[in-house]
Amino acid sequence: MRSILLLPLMTGALTATLAGCTVGPDYAGPPRAASDGATAAAFVRADAGAVTAAPPVADWWKPLGDPLLDDLIARALAGNTDVKAGEARLRQARAALGEERANLAPKVSASAMYAHAHVPGVAFGSSDGSDSSGGGDSSGGSSGTDLNLYNLGFNASWEVDLFGGQRRAVEAARAGIEGAEASLADVQVSIAANVAKSYLDLRDRQQRIALGQQSIAWQEEALTLTRQRLERGTATAMEVAQAEGQLASARAQIAPLAAERDAYMNALAVLTAQEPGALDAALAATGEIPLPPATVPVGDPARLIANRPDIRAAERELAADTAKIGQAEAARFPRLSFMGLIGIGGTKISDLGKLDDFTALAAPQLSWSFLDFGRSKAKVHQSEAVRDEAEARYRGTVLTALRDAEDSLARYREGRITVAALARARDKAAMAESLTDQRFQSGTATRVAVLNARRDRSSAEQNLVTARAALTSDYVAIQKALGLAWR
Repeated sequence: MRSILLLPLMTGALTATLAGCTVGPDYAGPPRAASDGATAAAFVRADAGAVTAAPPVADWWKPLGDPLLDDLIARALAGNTDVKAGEARLRQARAALGEERANLAPKVSASAMYAHAHVPGVAFGSSDGSDSSGGGDSSGGSSGTDLNLYNLGFNASWEVDLFGGQRRAVEAARAGIEGAEASLADVQVSIAANVAKSYLDLRDRQQRIALGQQSIAWQEEALTLTRQRLERGTATAMEVAQAEGQLASARAQIAPLAAERDAYMNALAVLTAQEPGALDAALAATGEIPLPPATVPVGDPARLIANRPDIRAAERELAADTAKIGQAEAARFPRLSFMGLIGIGGTKISDLGKLDDFTALAAPQLSWSFLDFGRSKAKVHQSEAVRDEAEARYRGTVLTALRDAEDSLARYREGRITVAALARARDKAAMAESLTDQRFQSGTATRVAVLNARRDRSSAEQNLVTARAALTSDYVAIQKALGLAWR
């Protein structure tokens, strides 16, 4: 025997018509955060000999010509823990999109049930007086029935996306994926820049330590000669005290430089996903500071905003928050869902094979929380405020990018001037050292004067080393401002 209970169903055409409605604002693209003139202002102010309009390359560190730096950045981009975390967040976003898409489809589940029941005082029998369950027991004056129930069933439920709330959820999840991709790219930009800056700082400290140790050796010799002159009566105690003070000052400058050198080695190890100290052997030898190319390609200034991953991430966040307004709006309208059930079974296992004897149920349900005392409306206002916050953050990110570009280019321009001036100062100090040495050879200058000239030249060398490292760091800052080095 087949028992079917059917409630009236809405027609498919009506459902399709209603499902075409999508509430909430449509995302119209990012707002204008800066004028084209402001976008290009930073580049216009740069020295014409410092930058060029040639398209930049993503592997901006290659023109520095340092194979060890190339290897460190490659390791960092492949294994840095922040990069791995960003990749995991991207996988999460992709899985979230898959979940939201699946929510558009019906939910189907299967169930199997067996139940045994003893009902005292009630007897179920057939027309010939026999117990249908075969388990009746009237012993002891009591009557009852044992029932065995077997059932296999399938049930399905589906909520029709009448007003596009779920479609807005998919839209927001898709924007979330693109935002996660941009955030991962921003992490890669920062990692490459941090590796380069730490490497430059390391080379700077190593060279300054080497020059400082040379200066200490010369000042030790100068102090010995000054003491000898004091013993012969050709120098004063004040001159000895001055030489001792200069030596003590030079020694004091080495200790913090050595500590910073070790810290940068540890930083590079961690950036490349290794334990502190793992790169000490590879980085122990003092190396030259890589210098930037003669001109820095920056491409089309108007594409600055399109290149920066952090700007793209902020823009995608704005798109996602705009879509979520539609989700909140859809919750204010009626909801239509369908529930279906089909099952077979009976009091015997053999009943499970009677496919023509089944129970079916199909029921639509229309619900509408029309009187929620403003709760849904308040959630819409919250979503709109979140969208406005995202828009403000986007505008702030664009302005910060423009400031980064202008600051980095200004520092790079001034850094080139500083390096040129300090190179001339070093050359003058070297010339003074050479002349003093010639006078010493001819007997018109003392050995102490020669050592002092060497110390002055070493000091000029240290200043030039620091300026060169700063110049290349400014070059790195330009590349970061351009948003390069992402994959």
